[in-house]
Amino acid sequence: MPKLTEQIRSDLTESMKARDAARTSTLRLLQSSLKNEQIEKGRELTDEEVHAVIRKAVKQRQDSIEQFTKASRTELADKEKAELPILEKYLPAQMSDDDAEVAIRAIIDSVGATSKKDTGKVMKEIMAQHKGAIDGRKVQEIVGKLLT
Repeated sequence: MPKLTEQIRSDLTESMKARDAARTSTLRLLQSSLKNEQIEKGRELTDEEVHAVIRKAVKQRQDSIEQFTKASRTELADKEKAELPILEKYLPAQMSDDDAEVAIRAIIDSVGATSKKDTGKVMKEIMAQHKGAIDGRKVQEIVGKLLT
């Protein structure tokens, strides 16, 4: 299986040939972020590090969508919304809410969490075990609901 960076580079070339402006623009921004991270690290990035960069880009898009929507800038929010699926394609599949809840319940039992004070312990453990497959906000929401 080709490394993720090679796959992104290949997809960028493909989108340029297809004259897919939105996809090309998004992949160029991603490629730039990856290159900056690679320069900062001083070596080739692992797939896990590439996923971290992509997750950061996805989070930035989600935050921008929220801000643009609040400011009634629908055209900018729509542009960001169009970029999300392009980026998410390169991330591992996300856990469903039901699967996340099952995993969180198991961790609550294993760490002996009983109240909201234990949220940090549960968050740390779930994020370590399921890094990249589960959204932190969603975990926090579910943990808050389960630890009352």
